[in-house]
This record gives sequence, C-alpha cells and structure tokens, in this order.
Amino acid sequence: MMKKRKIPLRKSVVSGELFPKKELVRIARSKEGEVAIDPSGRMPGRGAYIALDPKEAQAAWDKKILDRVLEVKLTDAFYEELLAYVTHQKARKELFANE
Repeated sequence: MMKKRKIPLRKSVVSGELFPKKELVRIARSKEGEVAIDPSGRMPGRGAYIALDPKEAQAAWDKKILDRVLEVKLTDAFYEELLAYVTHQKARKELFANE
C-alpha cells in the first residue's frame, strides 16, 4: 500500500484561505529590501503567498496588502507585473488543465 503524500498548504495573504502551494504564487523580500515574484518558491528572504487569481492580485494592489505584509513600499509597476504574471499563470493552468 502506498503512503499518501502530504500536500503542502499555504495561506493567501489576501483572502486568508489555505491553498495547495502549487495554486499560489510567492512574493519574496530579500534582506536588502528588494521584492520579487518567486515562481520557484525557493528564493531567500521573507515570503508572502497570493492565489493565482487576478482578482486577488488586484485586491492586494488596491489595499496595498503586500506593502503591509512584507513591510516595504511597493511601486505600481511591481503590482502591474504581479497582476500580469498571475493572469498569465491562470490562463496557462486552464489551458493545460485537461492534460
């Protein structure tokens, strides 16, 4: 009998819901205060997760949630990049979901 693998769960900082790690995107803040989208989930530094949902990315931008969670001032350009990334990833997921 095969042992059931545990699926790592993470909490979205926007909705507060738990999701499997693969359904979230990590935003990492380095010690130097630089913030980047972390697709691998392995960058060093403080991380915050948001669901792969453009609505969540937009809510994070509107309410400046990531600024608060990561204790750093983020530019609109970063939020635009995040929104574009999340939209793209969601579209990819839906495209390859039936494989």
